[in-house]
Amino acid sequence: MDGRQDETIWGGVHAPDEDFLARARPEAPLEPDLPIVDTHLHLWRLFPDRPYLLPEHAADIAASGHNVTGSVYVECGAFYRAGGPEHLRPVGETEFAVGQAAMAASGRLTRAKVAQAIVGHVDLTLGDRVEEALAAHLEAANGRFRGVRDRAKWDADPVVKGKWSADAPHRFVDPRFAEGLRRLTRLGLSFDASIYHPQLPDVTAMARAHPEANIVLIHTASPVGHASYAGRERENLADWTRWMKELSTCPNVSVKLGGILMNLANWDFTTAERPLTSEELADLWRPYLEPCLEMFGAARCMVSSNFPVDRVGFPYGTVWNMFKRIAAGCSEEEKRLIFSGTAERVYRLAG
Repeated sequence: MDGRQDETIWGGVHAPDEDFLARARPEAPLEPDLPIVDTHLHLWRLFPDRPYLLPEHAADIAASGHNVTGSVYVECGAFYRAGGPEHLRPVGETEFAVGQAAMAASGRLTRAKVAQAIVGHVDLTLGDRVEEALAAHLEAANGRFRGVRDRAKWDADPVVKGKWSADAPHRFVDPRFAEGLRRLTRLGLSFDASIYHPQLPDVTAMARAHPEANIVLIHTASPVGHASYAGRERENLADWTRWMKELSTCPNVSVKLGGILMNLANWDFTTAERPLTSEELADLWRPYLEPCLEMFGAARCMVSSNFPVDRVGFPYGTVWNMFKRIAAGCSEEEKRLIFSGTAERVYRLAG
């Protein structure tokens, strides 16, 4: 793929092509009774003519045939307050997520506890205003607020860096951020770390500097395979593996498996004739998912769909069948942890 494709396709967010998704090969759900907590879900109207809100998500759950019992809503810049102090505007997204959760709790659209936990956005470098923002999220969340995602994604390659990036590199080792993380941790809240894989050493440094923090590495550390990283598959995987092994020595870090379609860039959904099957997806992602299970163990790994971002490539049921193929050699207890138990512990989900 040329550089122009990189700029317009990879690392971004795109509206799914429903006609393309309709060409997916039918798949019966594997182990359909296994409870699943989807630990990385967004709901939005990013594309006004193609919303992905509770009705659309509930339809995906029903069509999948899998036993999705609940989900963690993760901030995505949706439905911020239109006015008021800048640092409190993201509270509007928490208020929105609570509304979606209330709709789900009615049982009219789904039996799943959608947004049973909420991870919101707070800029942790804002000093005393961090506590005010956290208090506002907690008040708005009706008992569902569990943590914060403060994105640190950065790369010297502007194509990789994209528009959802930090202002500067090394955010996680910034003293201002460290103070905000301490404030977050004192409240018993978790931290979702969003990076590209070359930034893994910063996550390790953060985890070691804050051993009491509950840190969740999202998107399998977002391994990058496009732009200046293209054609370096072995080198990229070797770097990722070395840095992940070092991070795995930090007991306060858990990993969200999945969510790597748009940065790994090893399959082009814009030229494919049909969506990926779960077997094909497992083959593409296995080099990153299996090592996570080996390095971190089932008790520190959890599954995530990254929907609707990854919905450009495959239906909802496909991602769960893929994970079940990856975990086929695990014990029943390990599967329980990977698909729900780790999420219940990390995000303190009610039974």
